[in-house]
Parts: sequence; structure tokens; C-alpha cells
Amino acid sequence: MKKNYEAIVIGGGIVGCAVAFELAKRGLTDILLIEKGYLSSGATGRCGAGIRQQWGSELNARLALESTHIFEHLEEYTGYGQSCGLQQGGYLLVAYTEKEWAQFQENLKVQQALGIDAKALDLQQAKEIVPFLNTEGMFGATFCEKDGHANPFHCTMAYARGAARMGAEILTYTEVTGLRTQGGRITGVETAGGDFFGAGLVINCANVRAPGLAKLVGEDIPVVSERHQALVTEPVAPLLRSMVMSFHRSFYVQQTPHGSFVMGIGPHEEPSFNTRSSWQFLEKNCAVICETLPLLRKLNVVRQWAGSYDLSPDHIPVIDEAKEAKGFYSVCGFSGHGFMVAPRIAILVANHLTGQTDDLDIRTFSQERYQKGVFLLEPSVV
Repeated sequence: MKKNYEAIVIGGGIVGCAVAFELAKRGLTDILLIEKGYLSSGATGRCGAGIRQQWGSELNARLALESTHIFEHLEEYTGYGQSCGLQQGGYLLVAYTEKEWAQFQENLKVQQALGIDAKALDLQQAKEIVPFLNTEGMFGATFCEKDGHANPFHCTMAYARGAARMGAEILTYTEVTGLRTQGGRITGVETAGGDFFGAGLVINCANVRAPGLAKLVGEDIPVVSERHQALVTEPVAPLLRSMVMSFHRSFYVQQTPHGSFVMGIGPHEEPSFNTRSSWQFLEKNCAVICETLPLLRKLNVVRQWAGSYDLSPDHIPVIDEAKEAKGFYSVCGFSGHGFMVAPRIAILVANHLTGQTDDLDIRTFSQERYQKGVFLLEPSVV
């Protein structure tokens, strides 16, 4: 393995692998991607892998819409020889308060202006999509049939293998522990094994670890780690084609092609790097979701796990170059929806770094917005 590269990507989740792929696609093939575990071993491999376009902010809705177009043909786009498991059964978002229902109407205006085929449903229409839905206490729902979910491992591997075919090198089970700079520019990374890899361009896609790495070059990114837990049930015959999600009750639930149900509930915990699962989650999750979908009470839970959201103050990603280490970029703060917007984010980053035009302004994602008091604010997050 070489010791010097044109670019280094830190983080082997879907964002890091997609960035490496898009850079290589634009001719920057002298890349080293470094991952401290295996590919998808962090947040990507622990996520619900949902893909939804029903967002409240125009920015997130647009990122999701344009990413969905890529997910719909990701195998061909990356040259991957297997299915990435995309299932577009739609997202049914349910509202439990008048305020939330009013917000849904505002969200629909944003979505429909972008061409997203989302619509409002009354309670009878919602039950036509999910017949065993308990609509007690609901004010209505919205639905977009192009929303869905995919296999996070295959999607990440599709990008990784595509990048590798174009010349990128991938180094797993190697942790980046230090950064070197000279004259106000990044010069490379140090690893736990004592190796140094030189590069004048380093892209920090390390999710909840990204702010810690950025601090090594004087950047203080206001992104924190929050534990989120999920569980999976035994497989059963098809019962639920659509994802059901509530922001007010802070849950999501979907049935995978295999037949298992995957579900989770928002934790509202203090920031931490804790990724241990708890019995309290199991108890609360099952009580809340079974109230909305009573039929699921009959299912047995197979296992549960925990991962991390890299929460930004406004639930919008942070993409920024370090002021004291030019060439060092951090890409983080996805607040639990990095998987579903990774394709478009990677294009934006790669276009910027290779000098190509993009109709999205990367400066919009700079953390300077917080210093100026300009919060973009996403209202629709579990």
C-alpha cells in the first residue's frame, strides 16, 4: 500500500463510500478510504435504511428526492452486480395533534412544489393503506408511494466496489487517530497502528466521530451523538407494505422483504456514545407501536441493537472546510437521515472538490450559519 494519495476519505459508511465513488467518477481516482471497522460497521449498518421524501424543509426534501432517483437504479449507476434491495411501498406519516397536522399541510406545500408525489389522507384512506391501523386520536396522514427502504449493506458495498474498480483503495480495521497540517493546510492522517498517509485533501465522513477529528485541527462542529435503538421481529407473511411513522409519538415501523418487522422509537436522551441496547427501550417501543398497530402484539422479538444519530442543531447536514487546515472537509450532522440523502450529498461534495458546477450551493451547509443565527430547521425528524 502506498503512503501518499491525492485524497483520503475517513469513514466507510454510505456517505464516505459514496463520496469516494463520486470523486473517482470525476477522475480523482488516487483515493484511500479508511474505516476503523468493516464497511457499514457504524451508523449505516445500524440504521432503519428508510428512504423518504416527505420532509418539512426544502433542503432535506430536495436532497431526498434527488437521492431517491439514484437509489432507484443504484445497481446500474455503480456497476454493482447484486440487488440493493430497494422496496418502494411508501411512507405513511400519521398526525396526532392539530399542530402536527397543520405542519403536515405546510410540509406538503414544500414537497409538491418540488414535484414530490405526496398527498394528504383522511383516516379512512389511511386505513386502506394499512388496514390494521388504529386511527384513534389521529387527525390525518400523508403518503408518498415513492418512499421506501433499501439494504444499507448492499447500497454501501455498491459504492465501495464501484470506487475500487476506478482505482480507489480501501483500508478497513484501521482507526484514524491524528491529523497533520503544515502552513495552514492538511498534509495527511495518522492511524492507531502508527502509520502516516499523506494527502492534501481529507474528507471527514466519520459520523458521530467526525467532530472529534475536526477538533484536532481547531474546528468546533456543534454536532453531538445520540443513541437510537431498534429491534427486529420474527418473519411472518406480508402484512405491511408501507413504512408507518409518527413524529409526535416518535416511532417508525416497517416490514422487510424477508418478512421481519424493523422498528424504533426516538430516545430523547442526553448526548453520549453509548451503543448498548436496553430493556427499557424494548418495553417502551413495543407499548407505543402496538397501540398504533395492535396486530403486531402477536410477534416475537428476535433481537435489538443501538446506533448513533449525529445530531446537528437544526437537523440539517454540516459540510465545511477547516479554517486552519485547508483541504480538510467535514461532512456530518445528518441527524439520522444520512443514509437516504447520501447519494446527493456525495455528488455535491465531489462536484465542489473537483471544481464542477452544482445547482446546490455547498455554502448553505457551512456551520457558519449557526454563528450567524441562521438555523435551517427541519421539523420532521424521529
